Amino acid sequence: MSRPTRVLCDDICFGEAPRWRQGRLWFSDFFAHAVKSISLAGDLRTEVEIDDQPSGLGWMPDGSLLIVSMIKRQLLRRSVDGKISVHADLSGIAGFHCNDMVVDAEGRAYVGEFGFDLPQEMTTRGVKSVIADHLTAKLVCVSADGVACEVASDMHFPNGSVITPDGKILIVAETLGQALTAFDIGADGALTNRRVWAKISPHLPDGIALNADGHIWVADSVTPKCILFAQGGAALEVIDTDVPCYACMLGGDDGRSLFMLTATSSEDDDGTTSVKGKLLIATVDVPHAGLP
Repeated sequence: MSRPTRVLCDDICFGEAPRWRQGRLWFSDFFAHAVKSISLAGDLRTEVEIDDQPSGLGWMPDGSLLIVSMIKRQLLRRSVDGKISVHADLSGIAGFHCNDMVVDAEGRAYVGEFGFDLPQEMTTRGVKSVIADHLTAKLVCVSADGVACEVASDMHFPNGSVITPDGKILIVAETLGQALTAFDIGADGALTNRRVWAKISPHLPDGIALNADGHIWVADSVTPKCILFAQGGAALEVIDTDVPCYACMLGGDDGRSLFMLTATSSEDDDGTTSVKGKLLIATVDVPHAGLP
């Protein structure tokens, strides 16, 4: 039986990249062009507005907020005084839109990108055809001083990412690879020893969240589920979400609140910002671990 969930907020266009910080859940609202936050009491507020679709979020050691600017393929930095600047231009590396991200304790950001026009290909060819045959993408590392470089290639749509508590392993959801992929993180931020952490076909992983047992909650971007996987791919628990789940995060005061961002579709409705997303919450047994 699925754990009970409740709706914390239903005033969202399309939520992505949830991050728990200082008593609030922060997330990007794609089609509202805004970064928002909400408390467990349900008070929603807009924190940042940008002239693009925001995606991945993370904080640097000095408290600056990093925001992935998807279509412009930039990494923005909002300093603690509120000033927004371009931290890094990723357009020379990323083949198409940029998406999710994780920021390590040193302030390095690992950013994924599409590699190709996924919405167009999905529309013209369908999900099964795109999974079977697609262009690969890159994973980009942006140093704390804003220097970007490619750290992994031939990625099958890199998406949600986490870093283990010791800071030594990066795990990335490869959506079109239907897998979670692990890398060792070097002292200089370089990635080595690429390996499969879990094959989870037929699920298409989007956002992910690591718990203290070393298991990973996965938002399934096709089915209405958030699933807990062990290393190797065993499904340990399933939470029903009614419509597709695109991102998840463990947070709350004890780290045991599982936040799940859902929506009827990841596509905008004819360029409008119609509200169609929700933020669900469930209480789970094992708390958050690692980054984000």
